Amino acid sequence: MAGDPLRDKAAITGIGATEFSRDSGATVARLALRACSAAIADAGLTRDDIDGLVCFHDNDSSLTRDVATALGLGKLRWWSDASVGGNFACAAVAQAAMAIATGMARHVLVYRAMNGRSGKRMGQFGGGRSSGAYQFLAPYGFSTPAQIFGMFARRHMHEYGTTKEDLGHVAITLRAHAALNERAVKRDPLTMEQYLSARVIADPFSLYDCCQETDGAVALLLSPADESRDMPHQPVYVHAAVHGAGNAPRLPFDRWDDFAHSCFGRLGDELFAKADCAREDVDFACLYDAFTFEVIHQLEEIGFCKPGEAAGFVREGNIALGGRLPVNPHGGLLSEGYIHGLNHSVEAVEQLRGNGGARQVPDAELALVTAYGFVSGGLLLLRR
Repeated sequence: MAGDPLRDKAAITGIGATEFSRDSGATVARLALRACSAAIADAGLTRDDIDGLVCFHDNDSSLTRDVATALGLGKLRWWSDASVGGNFACAAVAQAAMAIATGMARHVLVYRAMNGRSGKRMGQFGGGRSSGAYQFLAPYGFSTPAQIFGMFARRHMHEYGTTKEDLGHVAITLRAHAALNERAVKRDPLTMEQYLSARVIADPFSLYDCCQETDGAVALLLSPADESRDMPHQPVYVHAAVHGAGNAPRLPFDRWDDFAHSCFGRLGDELFAKADCAREDVDFACLYDAFTFEVIHQLEEIGFCKPGEAAGFVREGNIALGGRLPVNPHGGLLSEGYIHGLNHSVEAVEQLRGNGGARQVPDAELALVTAYGFVSGGLLLLRR
């Protein structure tokens, strides 16, 4: 898709993050303020330069109008609050890039703040999901994300022979990555024996198949590409982005005819049609790993592996640092922490700047970032 209007028009010029923990001892508003202030400083800008704010949340974050007031922003030319889940983590960055590319704003902050462990825990039964379609799913054991994603995993196991041990290799690999990341909430080694003996959460998922419920916040600052080259850090360009749904845009699954597959097949093709690169050019991927199975699932759906072959790809060490396609060098949502997926984009920026330290992917120039939630999701290609 030559001449895609979004391609490389905006760059991520600043990033910020709070400590990730199980009990922040701070309000969500204060976490948001800390991360946003850090991103502004990282970009070498001041609050007077910021004229856009984008946030997504599940009714548990601080709204853009409140963050704008707390930051003391003098003007807002673009603001957006989306009451959605992790499927929007890439779309939030894309929306900021679109605002810049169309001249609606110049310097846009994207943030996500949550007390996901000490406050609202989305992984708990119910989790606020008691209305709409959920009232019809809950009596049949589909109330928590683990129950719903577990259904996808079990179907894939039935279709392709994926095993519990295959899921374990994902968890163990990403825990090893997290051991190199000082910000990660889980850095202790994980063995296959520990993994297999863990308590069941929702078949086929046990404890280590599930992401970390986390308190914390992250923020990214996007700026026009032509200004980014004169700013303090190596600019990271938003090269391509897609966002959408599969057979139906939300639950329930009455129009979903194949539970072994997702919307990523179509979205992956659309992403690379927009891009000036191919799948084999991707140096590393930050895949939305709310559950171990999603790494295997997305490797196949996006086209890095054929259907049924991703488990072997993982077993052979290809997603580890030094492998053919390192996945989640920071430890991912499974071990670094769950800031609703937006921490994936922060890690991608750090890697593309060459600031990954002991977990750095050598000579990284192109990153794939994904976001996912039940029947919809998004993808980004970020480049140096």
